[in-house]
Amino acid sequence: MKFNILIIGQSGRLQYEAILFLASLRQSAPDFNGQVFVAEPQHNERWDQNPAITDPEIREVIQNLGGKITPFENTHFGGDYPYGNKIEALSVLPEGEPFVFFDTDTLITGALDRVPSDFEHPSASLKVEGTWPVIELYGPGYTATWKSLYDKFKLDFESSLDVSQPDEYWRRYLYFNAGYFYYKCPKIFGDRFLNYALAIRDDGPKELVCQELDPWLDQVALPLVIHSFGGSRDALEAGHLEGPVSCHYRLLPLLYARESDLAIKTLETAIAPNKIKKVVKAYEPIRRMVYQKRGAKERALFDQNNLPRKEKQIRNTIKRAGFWMR
Repeated sequence: MKFNILIIGQSGRLQYEAILFLASLRQSAPDFNGQVFVAEPQHNERWDQNPAITDPEIREVIQNLGGKITPFENTHFGGDYPYGNKIEALSVLPEGEPFVFFDTDTLITGALDRVPSDFEHPSASLKVEGTWPVIELYGPGYTATWKSLYDKFKLDFESSLDVSQPDEYWRRYLYFNAGYFYYKCPKIFGDRFLNYALAIRDDGPKELVCQELDPWLDQVALPLVIHSFGGSRDALEAGHLEGPVSCHYRLLPLLYARESDLAIKTLETAIAPNKIKKVVKAYEPIRRMVYQKRGAKERALFDQNNLPRKEKQIRNTIKRAGFWMR
């Protein structure tokens, strides 16, 4: 099925990551025939600095790689919560056309157009750790916290549970990384995503009084939205996204530390052409990690078959060795 892609493009790191995403897409999925919307937040009172892509060379490379730079206004989030871009930017997509949102720090490493996504039943990334909620000593626990949200939006809580997991273990509860998500219509999905996120932020249930929502708000609202549309954790069979077809690497030092040889080869070959290199090498992490081969030296610190379980441990190892960049 033909579908569109949405990523966020703005000044700073994301404008370079947008180029990496597009270059990897064109290399790994040459038959993809949808549009790629690079949603660009516009400068307004919600941003202290202009978030738009102002460098004409960067804009030209993005467009030459097939990215459609499309402006949008932040009316609810902005610089105080930039993760809200992925919610408000859904408004730029054509209504009624299936879409996949990807975080910009993603590489496409396989035939994306052949992933058997059922756009009638949404889902999102399961490459996630139990980051929210953080349970206090005297509660409330996972069940009470999540159930309060399902009750707020009149959703069936019990059917969202993975009963193969123990009670009060975070994997029992529907929780996604918002690194990718998809549905059949961006307007329907986006309107509900925005409504849920604002309701949680501005009028959350009492069980959330001790919970941090920055930066977790999008990942708190997302499972509720997906569940409300009949989606689930297993709507997409394993072995595609966040597997051989895509890689959400987060930051280049994490890519070289823990991701597959395929992901690294995809990155390095996709940005080898001089017309791309001359633009992206202006970003220090790309110049040093990729072109100056610092990433290969960092990768040698890790046994790819025996990585630390927690991302924090990986980050600390990279920092101690002096390879951390962002």
